[in-house]
Amino acid sequence: MDQVAHEAASPAQVGRPVRVVSLSFRIGSKSLDEIAAVIDREGKAACDLIALPETWTGPTPERVDGAVITTLAALAARHHTYIVCPIYRRDGVQRLNSAILLGRQGEMACIYDKVYPYWSEFEMQPAVQIGSHVPVYAADFGRIGMAICFDVNFPAVWQRLADQGAELVIWPSAYSAGGSLQAHAINYHFAIVTATSTGDCQVYDITGQRILDEQMDEQSDGLNISRITLDLDRGIYHENFNRDKRDRLLLEHGDNVMQEQWLPREEWFVLKAKRAGISARALAREYGLEELRDYLSRSRRAIDAMRGGEFGAL
Repeated sequence: MDQVAHEAASPAQVGRPVRVVSLSFRIGSKSLDEIAAVIDREGKAACDLIALPETWTGPTPERVDGAVITTLAALAARHHTYIVCPIYRRDGVQRLNSAILLGRQGEMACIYDKVYPYWSEFEMQPAVQIGSHVPVYAADFGRIGMAICFDVNFPAVWQRLADQGAELVIWPSAYSAGGSLQAHAINYHFAIVTATSTGDCQVYDITGQRILDEQMDEQSDGLNISRITLDLDRGIYHENFNRDKRDRLLLEHGDNVMQEQWLPREEWFVLKAKRAGISARALAREYGLEELRDYLSRSRRAIDAMRGGEFGAL
């Protein structure tokens, strides 16, 4: 896994918290002005990232220099927050289903084009083009990736995110998915936050546990707003080859780091910083602990090499 961006904890905070806001509402049900007003309000409350649903503006392709992106980019800069804005993007005469990550200065930090469009998207005029890259962006709070709706059914997308060290994945979608997302959180050990046009938000932890599940109610005016703070400094480990190192770490740094969770059937454990200015993951590396995702990736590569090729190639 790549080196974690800005891994060292701030002296003023415990761990590496990222404050995420998910806006969920039916496609085309909210105008640009309405959503801009909500983002403006949420931005004033100080958040790190705001996520919108898949193609929330409707089927008409938008240019990246059009009103939608320029309006949200100005809000990102005004409130110094990241925004994930998924649209049908017009690129010349082509249409792509894209999630655009706007940076804290309003810049286009990253664009993800849906790798697995849904069947009906090929019937649009013009048809949706198929994406081929799965980028991971080094934000100032950690490494962020994106996947969109139908992508949830194809593990290769999520494996590529994991291989690039994604710590947080934003999943804009037209539906909820549920357990399919949980499987990716369990297999790849990144946090997943959804923003859907079905009006619900789910958040999955690095352990695979669903830690948030919120839906629109009658008082929501057709908009669900979910807010959660995630600590991206929490690390998950297998007991294999780590037990003695963990015990020594906790013995010598018990004031700085704690074992937050122990999952006995999986033989996994989660380490978390206890004090400001301490990175649990960095300290664990100093003691030679190997994170679970790295352990599994290394094991896969080594065993495939002994086999003489990748298992999928057999």
